[in-house]
Amino acid sequence: MSNVSSNTYTYTRVGAILHEIGMVTEEKMRSVLEEAATYADEEIDHYEAAGSLEEFGVAVCVHADDIDSIHDDYADLMEAAAKAAGGRVAITNVRLDEGEDDLDTGRMDALTFERNGTPMSIDAEHFAEDYYDHAAACEAIAVTAHEDDPRSWREVDFEREPHRGYDSIMVLVTPEQARALEERLGFRFPE
Repeated sequence: MSNVSSNTYTYTRVGAILHEIGMVTEEKMRSVLEEAATYADEEIDHYEAAGSLEEFGVAVCVHADDIDSIHDDYADLMEAAAKAAGGRVAITNVRLDEGEDDLDTGRMDALTFERNGTPMSIDAEHFAEDYYDHAAACEAIAVTAHEDDPRSWREVDFEREPHRGYDSIMVLVTPEQARALEERLGFRFPE
C-alpha cells in the first residue's frame, strides 16, 4: 500500500492510488500507464505528480506559460473541465468581454458564458493577450461540476521551489478522495 512517507512519485504509483480510492477505473489506469510505458516508473517530482492527474482524466491544468489567446483558450479549458466532470453541465457561448484599461496596467475583463443556459460572468484581470488569470480560470472550472455530483473541483497544492512557474491544477474529488490524496501523495487543498 502506498503512503506519503514514501516520497517517491511515479505515474505508476499515482495511477495505483487513483484506482484504489475510486477516482479512475482499472481500464483507465492501465491505458494511461500503457501510453506512459517508457517513463511510467521513472521518478517524478511532486509538481509532476500533481500534473499527472490530468493525464488520468481527473484534473485540468491552467497553464502558467503563454497560451494561444485569452479570447479562445478559456473555452477550451472549460470544455476540458466539463468533459472531466462527466459532461453533465453544458458550457456554451464562452467569450471574453474586454475592459477599458490597458493590458500593461492590468485590464479587468469579464469571462462570460452560459451554464446549462443560464448566463454567468467571472471577473478576470489580464496583463497580456496570452496568459490566463489563474483565479478566474479556476473559478470557471469549478462551475463545470453538476450540482448532484458528490465531487467538487479543488485546487491542488504541492511542494514548490522558489522562482519556478507552476500551472494551477484543479482536480475533481469527493472530500474522502481529497483526504486520501493528502495522506497518500502529500497534496494539499487550500480553502
